[in-house]
Amino acid sequence: MKSRIIGTGSYTPEKVLTNYDLEKIVDTNNDWIVARTGIEERRIAADDELTSDLASRAAERALEMAGVSAEDIDVIVVGTITGDYPWPATACIVQANIGAKKAHAYDVSAACSGFLYALASADDFLVAGRGKRALVIGAEIFSRSCIDWTDRNTCVLFGDGAGAVVLEAQEGDKGVLSSHLHSDGNYVDFLYQPGFGVKHQPSLEGLEAKLPFLKMNGNEVYKFAVRMMTEVSKEALKANGYSSEDVGLFIPHQANLRILEATTKRLKLTDEQSFINVNKYGNTSAATIPIALDEANRGGQIKAGDLVLMAAFGGGFTWGGTLVRW
Repeated sequence: MKSRIIGTGSYTPEKVLTNYDLEKIVDTNNDWIVARTGIEERRIAADDELTSDLASRAAERALEMAGVSAEDIDVIVVGTITGDYPWPATACIVQANIGAKKAHAYDVSAACSGFLYALASADDFLVAGRGKRALVIGAEIFSRSCIDWTDRNTCVLFGDGAGAVVLEAQEGDKGVLSSHLHSDGNYVDFLYQPGFGVKHQPSLEGLEAKLPFLKMNGNEVYKFAVRMMTEVSKEALKANGYSSEDVGLFIPHQANLRILEATTKRLKLTDEQSFINVNKYGNTSAATIPIALDEANRGGQIKAGDLVLMAAFGGGFTWGGTLVRW
């Protein structure tokens, strides 16, 4: 028994924020951003859009492709660190939005690795025989939650969006072959959002110190991301008896182009084997992989029987790799 992806969907907000737009609000320029990140533009949620709204739209598109209704879903797992509220789970709001009446729902917090963590959780649920279908979503609105729009080193990187897949338990050799998840909490301070939480509670002093905004040690994150995504990708391939030559499509977390190019090179994958769309959307955290997966699927870049390799790295540090037979 395997859990097979039978539908994909994604949603990105209408508003496009280009590098030239950013030139008007922060000390940066298009050439600087493209040279260091490969990002040309990103999407920004409307004032009345919530993370649950983006997630729900992506979910509905995935359900439509799968040809199943929301009432056919047994579990909803949302990977996000920018939920509508600290609690309840954004997944519960999605469950209500789409009418998945019999599904139980919960969030997974693993930063940019959130979608792969959520996918592994749902896969375990289905393979254990505890349900027939699952909805797995990665969704983020970074633009209103943890971005300091005066910090040119971080604000240029991120965008908003959501992606989703429908999993169905099926007999056969197609589906999720294995997932490999890791974390190392010794490096929390390299990539995190200090406040507000139990450690740093809401205060005027905290606002003045910009505690609600993302903090990142870019050089260290780059080194760790390349190494860990490479290692976990090799781990997933080896666990299933495959090599890089067998990969039909590699879909890495779309953090920035330099990380993607370095990881692809270390894995000895060709450009044709790798899917990159970071130039259009920037880093949408847990949403990058499912958005890319949906684009590749709808664009005909994934064929039946292909091996699809996914790898992600995020704050925590967390990282993971998943291998799927399409």
